[in-house]
Amino acid sequence: MESTKVQGTHTASSVPRAEKVSVWAVAAKFWRKLRDKLFGCLMKREVTSLLSRSTRQIRQLGRPKAAGCFWMKSLRDQHQIRRPPPGASPCLSPDVQGKRDTVKEHVTEDMLKEVTDVYISETDSISLLDISSTVVSVDADDAEAILERNNQYAEVCRIRTGNDKYVDRSVQTLNGTAKNKQVQSDSPVLVDTATTVTTWDLYDILISPEKDEEVCSPELGRADYPEAVVNTSKGAERSVSVGSTDSTASAASSLKEVEAFGNSINAEPDLQLIMLSEKFQHCSLVMESSILGNTFQPKLAAYRQLPVIEDPDSVVKPGTEEDTESPPAVERLWAFSCELSRGRSISSMAWNKRNPDLLAVGYAAFSSSNHKPGLVCCWSLKNPTWPERFIHCDSAVTSLDFSSSNPSQLAVGMQDGTITIYSVKSPDNKSWFISSSECPNKHLDPVWQIRWTQQELSVTGEEKVESLFSVAADGRISKWFVCNNGLDCIDLMKLKKIHNIKKKAGGIKTESVVSALTPGLCFDFHPTDSSVYLVGTWEGLVHRCSCSNSQLFLETYRKHFCPVNCIAWSPLSPDVFLSCSSDWTIQLWKSDLQNPVFGFSSTQRAVCDIKWSPKWATVFGAVNEGQLEIWDLNSSILDPIIVQPAAAGVKMKSLLFATQTDCVLVGDSDGQVTVYQLKNLSVAESSQVDILEGIICSAGSGKL
Repeated sequence: MESTKVQGTHTASSVPRAEKVSVWAVAAKFWRKLRDKLFGCLMKREVTSLLSRSTRQIRQLGRPKAAGCFWMKSLRDQHQIRRPPPGASPCLSPDVQGKRDTVKEHVTEDMLKEVTDVYISETDSISLLDISSTVVSVDADDAEAILERNNQYAEVCRIRTGNDKYVDRSVQTLNGTAKNKQVQSDSPVLVDTATTVTTWDLYDILISPEKDEEVCSPELGRADYPEAVVNTSKGAERSVSVGSTDSTASAASSLKEVEAFGNSINAEPDLQLIMLSEKFQHCSLVMESSILGNTFQPKLAAYRQLPVIEDPDSVVKPGTEEDTESPPAVERLWAFSCELSRGRSISSMAWNKRNPDLLAVGYAAFSSSNHKPGLVCCWSLKNPTWPERFIHCDSAVTSLDFSSSNPSQLAVGMQDGTITIYSVKSPDNKSWFISSSECPNKHLDPVWQIRWTQQELSVTGEEKVESLFSVAADGRISKWFVCNNGLDCIDLMKLKKIHNIKKKAGGIKTESVVSALTPGLCFDFHPTDSSVYLVGTWEGLVHRCSCSNSQLFLETYRKHFCPVNCIAWSPLSPDVFLSCSSDWTIQLWKSDLQNPVFGFSSTQRAVCDIKWSPKWATVFGAVNEGQLEIWDLNSSILDPIIVQPAAAGVKMKSLLFATQTDCVLVGDSDGQVTVYQLKNLSVAESSQVDILEGIICSAGSGKL
């Protein structure tokens, strides 16, 4: 700051010489106090400079009072000190403060040209509140350290249980003072509304999909006849015919949507769209199942071995039956039949391994005059009058079986040698899953039997995988696997013909093997050792084979002289099996004996099928073309205990025991699967396996 020069008139003082020293001392003391108290905010350099100039002037003039007045005037002009009133002493008290006058500073051209540098810098951040987060990102720098600390804490908590070094102790925790925070907001707007909902509306909303399918024209759903077509609705087949195929069009599930879409369409197409809608078909299916459940309630209760509720309006009252012991017999409960299956011969039947109420039935027409395509129906106990799924096949169905690991997959063998796996879970027309039609190694003749079997991957048998096996009339036993969106196979065994059995010296038999293959008709895997299986041939021979040896048979059993139609291992006694043939006989074998233990024959008809009972080791069933036979070895080994003749003009073809009840299913040549209940069987309560072993041992000792 530049000092302002003040020009003034110096007045002579009349102060005596003797008083110069005292006046100087008083002035100097006053100046120092004035500098320290009143002008402490000024720079000491300017005050010191002013004081030194005043001191030099006093020494030159020799008049301290005049010098003091000059200094006071200069100091007042620079720092806006009010001039003291006239007559007042120039030496004012340091405690007296004067009123400041505002002095405007004149701006000069040099001041405008002066360059002033202004530096702006950011101040340090001040944190008023710092609360550490409870979670840390995995990408943070200290993430690994935090994870390590968490692992250490988890380890401490883990070893804390049962450790005597840890003691539970209560600790008082001081909580911070709660702070109430009030928020003011607008009150919510409330609207009262009401509607009427019925039970059916609630049911439809719960089962309906989240978004209805778009409505499309029936003409858009027309397509060429596919390789396999599945239909799930009874109403679509009976009432509505969209085109020449079984394709269905998706439609809206609501009448309002149909009306909004088809204002220009007449009432008949609207009715067709409603009947083809998925929701309408599902509701019809539920209603039909409810009605049939009430209709077949006594029969279904008897099938499941539940108490039968008698009809109060019935003429026959409970308790009117005779109390005397009745002989064993069968009672017909119902039959699975519809117009689709009527007139077709049943070739095979199989239960679903996960759902015991689902039955798959294969239909074929083996007569030369009947060339109907094959058909597969999946029947449910909830609806004996119409199948849940039905599949049209290009060729006659000869065998089928459900997978145990994938219960929705159904393997089907056909007369033309093709094997196809269908997915019965899919309700649309795209149920075709995979086929062997493009396989270069496929069977060239009818596939007479197909079977899913669990194969052991390790020696311990802990790891198993399910494989598909087949036997065909071309003399090959094949194992199938999925390859390049198709089925491919490897041959486990080729059934070569055996002729010219000769005996040499010492009783050694020699056989000559012909290169031609003999057709295989049936096979069955050992219930406990999945690597061993039996196969029946057209020659009447039964071979015991191993999956690890594809060249030689382990054993050959000779008794039948006609084609072997079926082979069945006993599920309760693993070393015993049955075989039936077109030579009218049934043979009971023990695996370690080359000759049969028992031979059964009741009629002069070819035996088509045999099955062991899953509950009783001594009971098995057989069907020939004329009757159903139930044998109980504990009761008789000469005659069957139950004989049920076939209907007039109908031949029995296939047999299957129910897995959880005392019922048996019989398929005939008219396309009906009849369910019979076994009644009044006097089965011993002791171990059935021991009884069977005793019967076999007694028969063996009698032959010796």
